[in-house]
Formats: sequence, C-alpha cells, structure tokens
Amino acid sequence: MQRLHYPEQPWFVLSAAHRYALMTADDPAISHFYSFVVSPQAALTLAIPDGCVDILFDCDASRPLARVCGTPLQARSAEMKPGHRYFGVRFAPGVIPDFLDLMAEELTDHEFSFLDVVPNARRAFEAIVQSPHFSRQVALFNQSFMPRLTRRCSSITSLILQTIFQQRGNLRVGALEAVTGFTCRTIQRQFRQDTGLTPKAFCRIIRCQSALNRLHAPHAVSFLDLAYDLGFSDQSHFLREFKTLVSTTPLEYQRRMAQEAYQARLHYAAIGEPRLSA
Repeated sequence: MQRLHYPEQPWFVLSAAHRYALMTADDPAISHFYSFVVSPQAALTLAIPDGCVDILFDCDASRPLARVCGTPLQARSAEMKPGHRYFGVRFAPGVIPDFLDLMAEELTDHEFSFLDVVPNARRAFEAIVQSPHFSRQVALFNQSFMPRLTRRCSSITSLILQTIFQQRGNLRVGALEAVTGFTCRTIQRQFRQDTGLTPKAFCRIIRCQSALNRLHAPHAVSFLDLAYDLGFSDQSHFLREFKTLVSTTPLEYQRRMAQEAYQARLHYAAIGEPRLSA
C-alpha cells in the first residue's frame, strides 16, 4: 500500500532521470529512504524547508561522498550532479540522529561532510555507496546506525511536536504555554535545544508542508480555502509565504507537477527489489 511520504522535497523528484524510489521505514524516527539518478538535463535543484535532517549519499564510482543536511529555512540550491546516483535517508521532522557529533542548532540551514560528523563511519559509508541495490543500502544503513538512531528529547518538546503536527502548523506560539504548562521562554529554549528550530519556525515549515500535501491531492484545491484552513490572514499572505519557501506560486507549482508527471515518477519500493538504474 502506498503511503504519503510527508515531508516532501518536490524538486528532488523532478530532478530524477526516470523514477524516484521511496521506501518506508520501520522506525518512526525515519520518514523514509529514497534513491534516484539525477537527469543529465536537470537544471538547478532546490531544497525547501521540511524540518528534517537528510543524509545524502552520492554513490559515484570514482568520487563517492555523503553529506548531512539540516533543514533550510527557505528555498535554496542543493548540489546534485547530473548522472550521479543518490541514496538518501530523511529523518522525521524534528528528529536529530544521535550518531551525529553535532548540536541540533548547528544543523539548521547548514550541511556537513558525513565522515566529519559521524565518528567511525568509514566502513559503513563505503559499504553503502558501493552497493548498487536500494534495498541493500537501506539494510546497511539500519544495521550500522539503528542502535544510535534517535537523540532523546525532552517531554516538553515531544508534546509541542505532537501538537504542531495535529494542527498542521496552524498554531500560535503563545498557545503552547497552555498546552505544556511552561513559560514561553522555557518552551523556546528547550525546543530549540532539541530540534535546532524555534517553535515559530517549525510551525511555519509544517504549514508549508501541509500546503504541499494538499496541492498534491487528486481533487481541485481552492487557494483561498487552503489559506484560511492553514491559518493565514488572507490569500495574499499564503501566496507570499509559499513563494518564499517553495520558490514558486501555488498555481505554477500545480502546473509544473502536472506537466512533469510528478506522481508517475514516484516508485514505492519494497525490500528485495532490484537496483535503480538510469
């Protein structure tokens, strides 16, 4: 059964030469695994805010590498080399992998060399980039990193994350005082320490991702209704925010997704499937 892989990075999918393979994870700390070959004709690829840490392996035979990417705060370029095969691990929004030798706040809007920030990972890195099979790469990653997958966060942060997800990001930060019983100052400090983001920034990201999910629905979507449903003051506010975070308007986004057959590019893989080829 196909699952909606929220959170989304749509420009990654459109950069794929053919299909963009996805695989669900057993552990909820990981949103999903993904694999694709970048099209030789791919132009600039953008990364958009998703609240996630991604680990992206460039499986090039001559110069493989891997990088750890924190969530951007607005749309920005993501280096993707045409013709290269990539394997990625996208953690759930707000989750910080425990095997990273980094503080949460260091990750936000930054990238790091995987081998520089993951101690003793050379053997796992080499095994992952050398495997031609997506499912085998998933198994290797799980085998190497599952014991240290999730960094423990406070009960305050866990409750805030749950509340923000339930409200799809449509939540005023002041309301969190009533939800948690803690002061705004304590909430801000603890949440940022655990996730690297302020509650306000995280709400902004989740609202944007909620809009993307709705725009990918098979039925027609009213931008006005969507704006009010997600708590924007008016449609203009929603349009400005969407363009800042996604780098296009909602209407143009829908048109491009249809023209480039976004949904047809997605391939929901299962363990044991053959390699992804260009």
